[in-house]
Amino acid sequence: MAVPVVTALRARGSGHVAIDLDGQEWRVVPLEAVYTTGLTVGRRLDRVAARGLRRELRRLEALREARRALRARDHTGASLERRLTARGTAPAARREAVEAMLRAGFVDDQRFASGRAELLARRGAGDLFIADDLERQGVPAAAVEAAVAALDPEPTRVAAVVEARGRSARTARYLAAMGFSEAALEPLVAELTTDA
Repeated sequence: MAVPVVTALRARGSGHVAIDLDGQEWRVVPLEAVYTTGLTVGRRLDRVAARGLRRELRRLEALREARRALRARDHTGASLERRLTARGTAPAARREAVEAMLRAGFVDDQRFASGRAELLARRGAGDLFIADDLERQGVPAAAVEAAVAALDPEPTRVAAVVEARGRSARTARYLAAMGFSEAALEPLVAELTTDA
């Protein structure tokens, strides 16, 4: 079986190239894949070149999927990797895409942790709830601790919730369900107990 030869490379749309093999249009691929794999007119597309092109196409698709995921919302390195896994991205391409997003600063676990912790705190969550949420998102323990430590103290946040919801057993149960520590709730519970 003869090894096909690249007979033409023609621009197709923005950033894409049509590849002709032995005078027949074969496929349209991103320009970057052609450049990276060194495809030129006259080059034989043997197994090595075909595998290199396939690998490059998987890498580019993983990067495209990572960018798409990051346009929708912020991710940690771990949550982005889970997203790419769920999309069926090959392991090597997935790792490379996540590393590229980390290097470029598009993924930053500490930034994610700080922003997510502040958002949850504004929504009335306590430190335990916030720490658990961040851990489930794949944030490393040190970043979780730093993000929680940067928040207003829990007693201050408890006072704000009590101000908004009223001083009642129902509010105390709500705060406990939202992950506030016993120490932060103790003054409210003690006050409610003495009022009863």
